[in-house]
Amino acid sequence: MKPRTTARLYWTLTILFCLMMLADGVAGLLHEQNGVAAMKALGFPVYIMDITGAAKILGALALLQNKYRTLKEWAFAGFAIDFIGAAASVAFAGLGAVGTLPALVMTAVLFGIYFLWKRYLASRAQTASADDTDAAFATPAAATL
Repeated sequence: MKPRTTARLYWTLTILFCLMMLADGVAGLLHEQNGVAAMKALGFPVYIMDITGAAKILGALALLQNKYRTLKEWAFAGFAIDFIGAAASVAFAGLGAVGTLPALVMTAVLFGIYFLWKRYLASRAQTASADDTDAAFATPAAATL
């Protein structure tokens, strides 16, 4: 895959994913009716929606920034824990294997975005090193002395 294609695919999927997580986070903070019913069905207290809602909003913002890589890594980890925990909670609550599918699909999407991010970073590093090499050869040796 070409670096430009990787970048476009990465940013498109990341923006769509973050929009979904922002919407879900806001819905959690507002205690949306379906979310409250799901929390009660799983046996969780409703205030968990406040914690996970705020975390999803902050995680989405962390994925959209490019300055702090460690923060982005932690956001990926947080979303992975959230989705795997959601799938496990649904399975352990006895709501059926089909109920785990949305969380498992989102986990797969998240892993795909993570893979694209690593490819995007590698292509950017390769481009930057190629630019540095070109600049070094373009500069006359006498000018560097």
